[in-house]
Amino acid sequence: MPELPEVETIKNGIEKAIGNCRILDLNIRQPNLRIKVPENLPGICRGTKIIGYGRRAKYILIHLENRYTLVWHMGMSGKVLITDTLPNPLGKHDHIIFSTENGFLVYNDPRRFGLLTATPTENLNKLPFFAKLGLEPFDKALTPRFLFDKLQKKKIPVKAALLDQSLVVGIGNIYASEILFEAKISPLRTADMISKAECAKIIKATHCVLEKAIAAGGSTLKDYEKPDGSLGYFQNQHCVYNKTGQRCPGCSCDIGKTGGIKKIIIDGRSTFYCQTKQK
Repeated sequence: MPELPEVETIKNGIEKAIGNCRILDLNIRQPNLRIKVPENLPGICRGTKIIGYGRRAKYILIHLENRYTLVWHMGMSGKVLITDTLPNPLGKHDHIIFSTENGFLVYNDPRRFGLLTATPTENLNKLPFFAKLGLEPFDKALTPRFLFDKLQKKKIPVKAALLDQSLVVGIGNIYASEILFEAKISPLRTADMISKAECAKIIKATHCVLEKAIAAGGSTLKDYEKPDGSLGYFQNQHCVYNKTGQRCPGCSCDIGKTGGIKKIIIDGRSTFYCQTKQK
């Protein structure tokens, strides 16, 4: 599933390509996604100008001049293609097509776990998708004291706590491993044993890793690609994720003895770390 850097990249790609243009038409070829696409969505969009873009957690927000906001989630395998001309023929999994003054947006989703809906902008924060979401990673309210207080209530591995979207949004499995490596904290440590000083390290590492990932266009693993069809390349900068048995950056260990980067399973998710550097 695309994580925050990938969603931010997709959102930025759409904004750069079509900008604040008018939506000419919306063709729903397959309405049965994670939730059914509203029948009135084409009517909401048709002839309406886009006035801005945003992101909440892993949801793309497209604000319209008619005071509606489109809410778009890529799901497990969704991607957006931006083209000047409509593909002919369309692909089997090309479910939604935006026709705009500046080109076409084609939403492709083989697994159909994504969603596209709309809500009056004033009701945006009342959507059930957003009801239990935590802070954005770059929110100034995400302070060491805030994170410390939240982690004190969790007797689960800190890696699992970072995946809790009710705590901090947008951090998925890849970036949780990378953040903890950057912070030099073992993913096996229980959240309630993380000190306030270590919370400051986690927040700093979160900003560092996510900023680098966004700049690199996200990580291309399996289904993800950018809206222009190219691939993100942050996976080339991963320090530990999917690098079992390899050396971590700056490694000075006898890898024959340490075995290099370890892979373990935490809360059902693959987790990668250096047991020498991460304590």
